Amino acid sequence: MGPSDRQLVNATKSFDMVRGWTRLCTMRFGINTFLFTSPFTNQSTKLFRQIKAWGFETVELPVEDPSNFDPAHVKRELDKAGLVCGSVCACTSADRDLRGTARQQKIGIAYLKTLVDFAVALDSPSIIGPVYSATGRADAVPPALYRQQWKTVVKNLKTVAKYAKEKGRQICLEPLNRFETDFINTCDQALKMIKAVNSPTLKLHLDTFHMNIEEKNQAAAIRKAGKHLAHIHACGSDRGTPGGDHIDWPGIARALKDINYQGDVVIESFTTNIEVIARAAAIWRKIEPNTNDIAVKGLAFLKKTL
Repeated sequence: MGPSDRQLVNATKSFDMVRGWTRLCTMRFGINTFLFTSPFTNQSTKLFRQIKAWGFETVELPVEDPSNFDPAHVKRELDKAGLVCGSVCACTSADRDLRGTARQQKIGIAYLKTLVDFAVALDSPSIIGPVYSATGRADAVPPALYRQQWKTVVKNLKTVAKYAKEKGRQICLEPLNRFETDFINTCDQALKMIKAVNSPTLKLHLDTFHMNIEEKNQAAAIRKAGKHLAHIHACGSDRGTPGGDHIDWPGIARALKDINYQGDVVIESFTTNIEVIARAAAIWRKIEPNTNDIAVKGLAFLKKTL
């Protein structure tokens, strides 16, 4: 067996790992640590014991700067707390833009590959988020330029997806609302990108907050996503507690059941206490009287409803 044959066998085994996660897991409930801290560091692992006590099964870890924490240390702390890292959250910025300048694209690809390596070290199946462009880049561009940007992102995501496949991980692409990106806002657009990249490791990540703005019908979008849907952010319509809002949660629950959704459902919310993230997400007021209620009451609602 030559080197190329061994590479093919290893890649096949890695992809089988991703498929195995999909087959074996059931719906799990997690929380993104942005609710409590930014950036996440080795010291932030002190949150794990409380997160576990609240009843969460998984933790979603944002990687703002890969030098902020040691994934091997964090994995040990997760094991001690009886938690798992369900997902590694991509924090895309102006210098990590897959449709930006040549330099920005290069840095963006390297960053996403690093997140794949983090996911391996953390034993996490997924890298999630708006992996295609910088969050907050929202400008009207001429159709011809948009088409060119689209081709550029397809090419770059193919590179990242190939690396993820070799490592046995999946990339879950998240549409954002119109105020946070002008590139991919809807389930339809995301599915078009997934089709263009044509990699089994590129999946869809939907967020109830963004869908509340951009989708005509959230349940219909979930059904359309079908087998491509691998990750969900559960947020109230105001970015607050799931369930204390006007979102059609029973409709979402039925849609998830209809497609036999087996991925993670993660609460992602922000507070004014974490100033950098609050500014990025336009959180100008205290959404809930008690930050912990977003986690505790949100989890209770999601478990009951979904």
